[in-house]
Amino acid sequence: MFKLFRSLADGTATSASLTDTVMDELAPDSIYVDGEPSFPLAAHITRVNALPYVDWKAVEFWTAALPVDQQAQAWSTCVTAWLLHLKEDLGSQYRLDEAGKALLLSTLEPTLARITLQFMERTSSRILRLLEGVAAVGDGRSVLIAFDDEDTYYRYVAYYYPEKGEFAFSGGMFIDSGLAHFVTVKSDLRSVEPTIVHEMTHASIAHLPLPLWLNEGLAVNTERALTQPSRPLYPAEEMHRKQVAFWGVREIQQFWSGSSFARSDDGSMLSYDLAQIMVEHMAKDWETFRAFVTTADRADSGRAAARTHLGVDLGDYVCALLERSDRRGWSPDPASWSHEPAADAPAARQSVD
Repeated sequence: MFKLFRSLADGTATSASLTDTVMDELAPDSIYVDGEPSFPLAAHITRVNALPYVDWKAVEFWTAALPVDQQAQAWSTCVTAWLLHLKEDLGSQYRLDEAGKALLLSTLEPTLARITLQFMERTSSRILRLLEGVAAVGDGRSVLIAFDDEDTYYRYVAYYYPEKGEFAFSGGMFIDSGLAHFVTVKSDLRSVEPTIVHEMTHASIAHLPLPLWLNEGLAVNTERALTQPSRPLYPAEEMHRKQVAFWGVREIQQFWSGSSFARSDDGSMLSYDLAQIMVEHMAKDWETFRAFVTTADRADSGRAAARTHLGVDLGDYVCALLERSDRRGWSPDPASWSHEPAADAPAARQSVD
């Protein structure tokens, strides 16, 4: 049996078993497993910007020492415990809700929170069907944190960015650093749904070493397939003119390396759009495209896999889309990426719709 323990001022402890409903337990100091050493969770929490971050490597080390049949539940209990700490730090207006394998920390009113959790559960199976042979759902839980405002959102995600650099604004983010989870800013359900689909798609393909352009292209196209598309920021013809005017040899190497997605100018928006267009065209022959996706490697931005399974050079492919006749320097060139900025930023989705 797994329990959460919170130490009190007099040295005693309180405990509460996990339930399948709204969780109102105190944030625990320790996690207890019958017959096994407890885990001192509080000792492995660091607070940055007044928010709690767990040393998930320590959690992994503890769970790995447990009997195999208890490890998944032990990890899940630690996830819940951390969310209770985050809930306390964010304020009493936040609630932690659970449905199946989905967890939601937010201030959404109960009916909307329940609908959001149900949507998360359905989305997981829909992504598996849509990306058959590519997507996979692990044994872990789907965690969504919907912050009340952008200030809190950026205060939280800043922890996962490099100390220096300029980064694009985002409307949602999949964080795969220790614990995979999704974060966004609270909005009405119609606005939140595309972000949930987008970020859950990232989670479903996180087991593959995909280049960022392919990862984002899959996520954007899945989002469009499973949710009601919003009005484009620019008409198609104007967006195409922007694409043709923006990309050059230097910029396309940023696209292949992934750094262009974190640009603070229009380059980020145009990167998402170009990735969406490329994946949409490539995926028309699903069997061939699936073989490409499952063998693509971020180390060369999928260049070798594209030649093998699609029979194309990626540089030639993008030049055809952008109406470029001089194709020198447009193929992925990993040797030129060593000085590209922001390559270590987490996968973020910019609000461009």
